[in-house]
Amino acid sequence: MLPQKQAEEAAIVTSGVAAINNEMEQGGGGDGKGEDEEAAHGFSMTNLLWHGGSAWDAWFSCASNQVAQVLLTLPYSFSQLGMLSGLILQLFYGLLGSWTAYLISVLYIEYRARKEKENVSFKNHVIQWFEVLDGLLGPYWKAAGLAFNCTFLLFGSVIQLIACASNIYYINDRLDKRTWTYIFGACCATSVFIPSFHNYRIWSFLGLGMTTYTAWYLTIAAFVHGQVEGVTHSGPSKLVLYFTGATNILYTFGGHAVTVEIMHAMWKPQKFKYIYLMATVYVFTLTLPSAAAMYWSFGDQLLTHSNAFSLLPNSGWRDAAVILMLIHQFITFGFASTPLYFVWEKVIGMHDTKSICLRALVRLPVVVPIWFLAIVFPFFGPINSAVGALLVSFTVYIIPAMAHMLTYRTPSARKNAAEKPPFFLPSWTAMYAVNAFVVAWVLVVGFGLGGWASMTNFVNQVDTFGLFAKCYQCPKPQQPPPFSAPGPQVQHH
Repeated sequence: MLPQKQAEEAAIVTSGVAAINNEMEQGGGGDGKGEDEEAAHGFSMTNLLWHGGSAWDAWFSCASNQVAQVLLTLPYSFSQLGMLSGLILQLFYGLLGSWTAYLISVLYIEYRARKEKENVSFKNHVIQWFEVLDGLLGPYWKAAGLAFNCTFLLFGSVIQLIACASNIYYINDRLDKRTWTYIFGACCATSVFIPSFHNYRIWSFLGLGMTTYTAWYLTIAAFVHGQVEGVTHSGPSKLVLYFTGATNILYTFGGHAVTVEIMHAMWKPQKFKYIYLMATVYVFTLTLPSAAAMYWSFGDQLLTHSNAFSLLPNSGWRDAAVILMLIHQFITFGFASTPLYFVWEKVIGMHDTKSICLRALVRLPVVVPIWFLAIVFPFFGPINSAVGALLVSFTVYIIPAMAHMLTYRTPSARKNAAEKPPFFLPSWTAMYAVNAFVVAWVLVVGFGLGGWASMTNFVNQVDTFGLFAKCYQCPKPQQPPPFSAPGPQVQHH
């Protein structure tokens, strides 16, 4: 009976995989147009700028979302880690992040395959990570995924607002950073009008171009500036700083909390498997040279300057980089907040609404707590490490690895898997070993040591600057000279 049962299960899953592949070929991920439909409508500016669902669109979305404001904090992390550790940990966490993004994509395909055999339709419904966990592992995993993912994306949006205020201050310091946070909070609230990741085509393309310019500006400007007089490179000097810097890099390559939403926006989601790795390889060309050059030039000065712009001389090139990063942070704010909008729509029963204006209106309450938290915790740099240790470690490293191990824990599940092990690791045992390593490493080094270090540093920032800090790490105004009696007046005739 057992072989017959396994044969029946295999037939059911095979039909499910065939169904999902057929739907992906014809109708896309469930919230947009397929390639055939787009071709039938012919070329139009709307299709070019607005309707994205190709593998290239997904690549641009992943690369653009991965290297946002954190580009400006990586030199700060290098000053905490030292040059060698900074380079090695970037490569290590980049590959680790690509692996868990691959696991998420596999679990998405598995979930779709199982749901398709039950004739479940996802028209006008965006699948999210917590729904994948619910379908594969049950309600407790759904609750864990929802809690960690939403909290991470909430603070991810907060960090973009903080970065906007921090950057614009280097162009216009007539307003303090808190006031700039008020202003940019209102600007970023316009992201409620973008329906889904399907509609980020032009924004992803522009965003990656902007960060590419900024990264190479930092690299070239650092070399042109040269090393500051008496430069020192003492990192790593303290364990608390070392693990704070390491956790910021873990955060850097943990931007795939929106992987499922990006996949769902694709016409052929099964093509996503290696896209995140290819995006990470490109990101390395931006993060490695810029962080290394800045640390070489300024050394330990970066320990008290978490934003790389603060040490570079004022120029038109720097102003252009600041403006481009501001625009990109608006885009990244949308990337981080859009999944939160989806969750809120589902909670209040408005997710199937087709009216863009009505959806925008019901999304606005999500922006309020983001705005408030950005004003409470304006600690650009240290907040990245805290979020990385406490939230990213579970959201995009530990939970995906554990979910993959548990989903395929039985021989039947492995035999009928919609996606078999990759060509470079064709053994289920080897996959389990890699996943177990990811869980153990991130739990001990990322969450444990990283959590201790980043929270210690975060509390120090609160003690030094206080909550609701008006202008975090702003130069202190020069004190007027002490009063002295005026000398005798000399009259000129």
